[in-house]
Formats: sequence, C-alpha cells, structure tokens
Amino acid sequence: MNKTIFVLLDACQYEAGTRNLGYLEHLIDYERGAKYKVRGELPSLSRPMYATLLTGTPVYMHGITSNEATSTLQCENVFSLCKEHGGVTAAAAYLWVSELYNHSPFKMAEDRIQIHTGGMIDAGIFYWEDDYPDSHLFADGEYLRKQYEPDFILYHSMGIDYQGHRKGAGSSEYEGAIARADGILSLLMEGWRMEGYQVVITADHGMNTLGIHGGTDSEQRDTPLYIFSDLVKPGRFEKEYISELNVAPLLCRLLGLPAAKDMIDLSEIQLL
Repeated sequence: MNKTIFVLLDACQYEAGTRNLGYLEHLIDYERGAKYKVRGELPSLSRPMYATLLTGTPVYMHGITSNEATSTLQCENVFSLCKEHGGVTAAAAYLWVSELYNHSPFKMAEDRIQIHTGGMIDAGIFYWEDDYPDSHLFADGEYLRKQYEPDFILYHSMGIDYQGHRKGAGSSEYEGAIARADGILSLLMEGWRMEGYQVVITADHGMNTLGIHGGTDSEQRDTPLYIFSDLVKPGRFEKEYISELNVAPLLCRLLGLPAAKDMIDLSEIQLL
C-alpha cells in the first residue's frame, strides 16, 4: 500500500486559495504536482462534504444531509477500504469526522484521543473548538504519523473556516488564515515527499463574503485540488471543473486500493 496524506483545509475557496497558497502554487509552477479546479457537491456544508470526500458519493446516497445529521456512516469509504486491505488509518480532525467514521455521539471527556477503539480510524486526535489553532492541528497529525505510521492519514484544519464565518471571504482575516496554512504546509511538504508520502490537498467547500456557505454559487462551492504524487501527471488542469466526487477514488488509486463500487471512475484526472 502506498502511504498517502490527505489535507483538508476547511472552507478554502478556490479563488482565495489560488491567491494565498503561494508555496503550493510555486510547486505547481515548477511541475512538482498537479492542480485542478473542483466544483463542490451540494449542499456546500461541512459534515455532508466530509462524507462525500471520503465515500465518493453524493449526499442522497450516503445520507448525511446537513451539519445536524450525526449518524456514523454505514457505506464504504477510504478509511474502511484501507483497513479492509490491512492498512492503518489515522486522523487529526474536527469531532464530526470522529462521529462519521468511528462512533457517535462524540464525548469530549472520552473521545479526544482514540487509539484502536474499533472504528474506521485506528488512531485519532479530535478537537471541538472551531478556533483550534492550525499549528496545533498539524502538530497533532505529525504525532500520529510518526507514532503510528499510518498508510492513510487525514489532517483537517478549521482556521480558514473560522475566520470566514467571522469576517467573510475577502477579509484580511480569512485570506490571512489561508496564507498561514500555506506557511505550515511549506515546512512539512518536503519532508513528507522525501519520506515517500503522496499528498492530496483540497477543501470541503468555499465561503462567500457574508461568511456563509451551503448554497450554490461558485464562492460557496469552488475549491482547489492539489496532488503531489508520482502517479499523477504534473501541471495545471484548471480550465474546466472536475467533480468533488473524484477525490475518494483518487485517494484509493494513490493508496493502491480498489475503489468502492459506488465511486466514479477517474477520467477527469490525468494519471500516469
């Protein structure tokens, strides 16, 4: 199995990400990776998209219809497929990820750290404050990666979403949060790649100037997708949208796993 890191920059809008993810854009300029423009699924809300991104299925199929839908997923997903084929999974993420892939409801006194508790995520550190610093989140992920050597690990930061809801897209606070995430990634990416990890970076949804997401316009739906892998053709592929449903089967392909039966094919992504 090929070790893969999945970074989810919550609420990182495509245009704002392109403006402020300077290190990632530099890597694309020099063909060290591939970049795509994603048209997000609806509703452009967090919990439904946390399910869509890792199951490869739309909301009507996986059943997580809103942020208030607290069920644990019963369908195949990247975490479950990895475990089914003998891999180890990990996540440093918001509590909703724990509820979707391990168990629900989340109990703060018991569930912040979960190690081999029987869920789809073998090793997890979960947070519940929306202003949990991205620096701490990536440190949590690095601890899990080094301690448990997962085949698949999710790093899920909330700083961009938090500032977007406070001040709206286009604000200095929102754009600054994207730049800070880029700075953290600039310190980690070279080490990840040198250690043989493939890296996929995207967002669940965007954000509009009112600090809202969930709807249909491009500000709320459009996200960037960055892929750093020897299995994917490098370059810019942003002239046309690709579907957010590509992310889960892409992760499966990079890991070397068979995609679930309900996942789409990868005709929209240039594989080598």
